[in-house]
Amino acid sequence: MNKKVAKTEKKTAKKREKIEYKSYSFVDKALVKLGMKNEKKRKRVGGIISVSLFSILITAWVAAALYGSMFLTGLVFGMTKDVFHYETMNETLLELILEAIIYALAVCVTIFLPWALFKKHGMKTTRSEMGLRGWPTWTDILLSVGGYLVATLIGGALLFLGQAVLPMIDWEQTQEVGFQNIYVAGDLIMAYIALAIVAPICEELIFRGWLYGKLRAKIPAFPAIVLVSLLFALVHGQWNVGVIVFAMSVINCLIRELTGTVYGGILVHIIRNSIAFYGLFILHMV
Repeated sequence: MNKKVAKTEKKTAKKREKIEYKSYSFVDKALVKLGMKNEKKRKRVGGIISVSLFSILITAWVAAALYGSMFLTGLVFGMTKDVFHYETMNETLLELILEAIIYALAVCVTIFLPWALFKKHGMKTTRSEMGLRGWPTWTDILLSVGGYLVATLIGGALLFLGQAVLPMIDWEQTQEVGFQNIYVAGDLIMAYIALAIVAPICEELIFRGWLYGKLRAKIPAFPAIVLVSLLFALVHGQWNVGVIVFAMSVINCLIRELTGTVYGGILVHIIRNSIAFYGLFILHMV
């Protein structure tokens, strides 16, 4: 079985090399037309441009997949609300269903659509590239606890720095999580599943799994971590939340780099969202 996987990955790598060569050749020809005759310099500049374009393209792809999934789900919901009478459903259950659909669609578009469309050209994504090798270990669990504590300290320091440097920004803005009027245990459980289970798993698969894996295959760890973490902060749409999740993303990328898997990062994310959930929904009930 391992030989078969290795053979498949080798074929995929060869197909990718062909695409990369074609991409580099295109850039190289453009540089020649611009008057760059030195072959060594052209090779160096062409390589930088090709990798930069690739990094920008797949980062933009993830952003488009997320926002496109939200838009499409909202559009379908709006078009069918008079048919299915969503207002008669439990509000929390409806929020859970919508969030699950958005994340499922985002995962499919981000990860599986490129594979389905371009697998013949080497765009197949392996489990190793996604950081899904083996199963979670005790090391992942220990790293997740330590990772959460370090991410919290770094996030708090960045938040303090942001308040000092940019006082005009509302750094105490309440995070919009989409769930309202939660008073009973059943609603709490459904909201918890959406915010502390579904969201962390899907976001880690997309950002620290697919996106980081693709970037890391082309560029060093530092720029890959920065790109992934900046995009992750931006999609949260709030300065205070963005700073905190940026810190968490950096730590999760480092855990991915250290272990080769996303399991530790998923656990860090679940811990963070669970504690945030307690503060948002349970603390005021006690």
